[in-house]
Amino acid sequence: MSAVEEVVTEAPAVEAVPKRAMTLGTGTSLLVLAALIIMPIFVKNFIIFQMTMLLIYGLAVLALNILTGGSGQFSLGQSAFYAVGAYTTAVLMEHFEVNYALTLPIAGIVCFGFGFLFGQPALRLSGVYLALATFALATAMPQLLKLNFLEHWTGGVQGLVVTKPDAPFGLKMSQDMWLYYFSLVVVIGIYLLAVNLLRSRSGRAFMAIRDNEIAASAMGVDVALYKTLAFGVSAAITGIAGSLGAIAVQFVAPDSYTITLAVSLFLGMVVGGVGWLPGSIVGAAFIIFVPNIAEGISKGLSGAVFGVLLFLVIYLVPHGARQVAILGQQLAGKLRKN
Repeated sequence: MSAVEEVVTEAPAVEAVPKRAMTLGTGTSLLVLAALIIMPIFVKNFIIFQMTMLLIYGLAVLALNILTGGSGQFSLGQSAFYAVGAYTTAVLMEHFEVNYALTLPIAGIVCFGFGFLFGQPALRLSGVYLALATFALATAMPQLLKLNFLEHWTGGVQGLVVTKPDAPFGLKMSQDMWLYYFSLVVVIGIYLLAVNLLRSRSGRAFMAIRDNEIAASAMGVDVALYKTLAFGVSAAITGIAGSLGAIAVQFVAPDSYTITLAVSLFLGMVVGGVGWLPGSIVGAAFIIFVPNIAEGISKGLSGAVFGVLLFLVIYLVPHGARQVAILGQQLAGKLRKN
């Protein structure tokens, strides 16, 4: 059995998530939002940069959560959509001098079309076979970006340098701080749209397909349309995350978007809790900070330490951060009764 098959086979089954469990409570959400707004004032630019990347990867994990947690389709190709979004922004900014903010919706539209079209041939696949098809897409993308006839636009192997924007309107803040707040606004907006999507008629169609594709079809759900739509929406959000990532890192190169990134995003979804949208940030924090912690414990055996930490998380919390949240809610309910 290949490594990809093992990842998909060992992944927890996609479970139905009640509507109220998709989000945090109002009070908790406001506290988290207040902490995210205030935090940059008290930390250095490097920490701000890390928090920006946390938001960006969280957005990419959120996109995968919509696809897998919402419609039940596994994907190991999100790095391809992330790369398309990043290169769209880089090319528009550096070759056509388009404003960085305008490149985000353009990248989203391009990736939506890309994901929707890819979803068409993927309709005949499911489970491990769909994961292998998306794995092939992620593997091929870095090589496609190196093709000679695209080198004038993509920079080939050397990549492209992206100019980080200054704060507008004469605001007295660093580039990193402005980009953090800009990313925060984008992430919050897409998060709210994602919640409303999953609570809408289309979201109910996604979940019906996830729970039982035959039963969904019998109830009149256009399975082909909604499965490809889920791919398109997930790709669009991932592309926007890639756009923000290109601006934050100030550089795009083919080798930055390998299968390792796709597996990391899949891992972040599992750790955060499949189908639980707030867990996307938790999963992103795991894939960003835990490797650094593992390297701090042992530089020579950082991979082994990371594997042990991952094993402990999956063993102790098999359903990710969502299970911790549910246990916390149950404990808070018991305390209120007492």
